[in-house]
Amino acid sequence: MKANPGLMFAVVAALAVGACAPATDVATAGNPDPTHNARNALDWAGAYRGVLPCADCQGIETVVVLAGDGTFRSQAKYLGKGDQLFSEEGRFAWNDAGDTVTLAGAEPSRYFVGENRLTRLAQDGSRVTGALAENYVLTRIGEGLTERYWKLVELNGKPVPALQREPYMILKAEGTRVNGFGGCNSFSGSYELDEAASRIRFGQVASTMMACTSGMDVEGAFHQVLRTVDNYSLNGDRLTLNRARMAPLARFEAVYLR
Repeated sequence: MKANPGLMFAVVAALAVGACAPATDVATAGNPDPTHNARNALDWAGAYRGVLPCADCQGIETVVVLAGDGTFRSQAKYLGKGDQLFSEEGRFAWNDAGDTVTLAGAEPSRYFVGENRLTRLAQDGSRVTGALAENYVLTRIGEGLTERYWKLVELNGKPVPALQREPYMILKAEGTRVNGFGGCNSFSGSYELDEAASRIRFGQVASTMMACTSGMDVEGAFHQVLRTVDNYSLNGDRLTLNRARMAPLARFEAVYLR
């Protein structure tokens, strides 16, 4: 029977949290003012990143994305042990005090929610204290359109097929340049962005000239979208490129570990 990668991550991370430092100061104590807590007062939805302690590796690079609809996505990479990524997704629940979320899974994980940070809690729900306390903190990642790796997941209403290498784009803030991979060739070009009006236009895109046995059709459609779009919609780590009020021409997801 194959091992469940998500379960492996949850178990090892939980052991790391429990083993590396003493757990004190229970973080789930009742809040005397239930109308003013992290859930109600903070802009908590977003992506958080950090390196958690690991019992037998250099650290667990971890990203947790909390969505406003109560769902989460997480990724983890064990540093010094290869490039394999362990991913989980599901729903999370708030505690009664509104300051802690529990990510559902075979081995649930809990995070105390603060201003632009999540703090991983020990197995008993307490916070780690002492010299290693800051090693259990994930800090919020910027949520703008630029300087993010946008993985192409849908074109013209159809999911992007699995390819040897995934299509993506990155909008560089400096010089307003875009670069990425279309499915067969790397590409680059320019763009114009009006964030206040959610408007975007791409200049002429230049690409390498390789011929591939797969990915050429995706690449052609991707480049056509870039020539066509005039506006975008950004919702956390989800991006769509659109033309006028038509259905989205392309959908992307932000990738934090790769």
